Amino acid sequence: MDNARAGQANPSQTIAVTGANRGIGHAVAEALLRQGHEVVLVCRDRERGEAARSRLAALGSVRLVVGDLSGVRAIRATAEALRDACPRLDVLVHNAGLWPSRRVLNEDGLEQAFVTNHLAPFLLNLELEDLLTASAARVVQVSAGLYVKGKADPDRTPTGLDFHPMRTYADTKLCNLMLVPLFAERWQDAGVTINAVHPGVIRTGLGDRRGPLGWLLKAVKLTWKSPRTGAGPVVRLATSAEVAGVTGRYFQLDEEHCLEPVARDRDLARRLWTRAAELAGVPHSPPAARDA
Repeated sequence: MDNARAGQANPSQTIAVTGANRGIGHAVAEALLRQGHEVVLVCRDRERGEAARSRLAALGSVRLVVGDLSGVRAIRATAEALRDACPRLDVLVHNAGLWPSRRVLNEDGLEQAFVTNHLAPFLLNLELEDLLTASAARVVQVSAGLYVKGKADPDRTPTGLDFHPMRTYADTKLCNLMLVPLFAERWQDAGVTINAVHPGVIRTGLGDRRGPLGWLLKAVKLTWKSPRTGAGPVVRLATSAEVAGVTGRYFQLDEEHCLEPVARDRDLARRLWTRAAELAGVPHSPPAARDA
């Protein structure tokens, strides 16, 4: 067996990666292709997506799904496009992320980082649930260690009433992370696993700014690790036999970590689930409360 495939749970899977035209998502797609998987790039911009597909085509079977994760209607359309492209889906990697500098509301009246970072993975999980359960798939959520600085407010965060150019990223990543254990419980009898991973402080375009602050940030980023390095922990959760069957966990790089108290409030997590379901227009209730 090729060394690149050693330790894999399955050497020939169909894997969808959101936000795959650049940064960590592009590096994840490249690594998965080198392992021999079929990769579906989910990209918002067709031109940039086609450019990414062309760069990766020599490595293996790679397809493009043009998918916008900025609104409820667009997320549903992305799910439908994924269905058309993937009769089978073995792994879904939620990599797309947004760190805006100002409060912008989408067509639903929702703040854009809340939608991309939290509501989109939530709704894609539910819209693609039958595909995921059919193949006992893995779901990998690219998270951020900054969740510890976040505050999840089901009443204010969705519309950005608590928006802050630095903290909103942490708030929305916290919202997303708190639902990972609930999805793990929902899928425990279906064989679907879901885990979150902080891939490290990586040199990408996330959070780039204009002006002097932007120049300073770019200079600082030169000392950060490359997207290829950041892809490693994500690919491990997506394919490694070492973590087969592991679910509902949070990893920093390759090490499992207990969630900090800010992310362990189950009642708040259930409220976040209910709020997301209301905003997305889906009937799904959170898993039942556990016995004390």
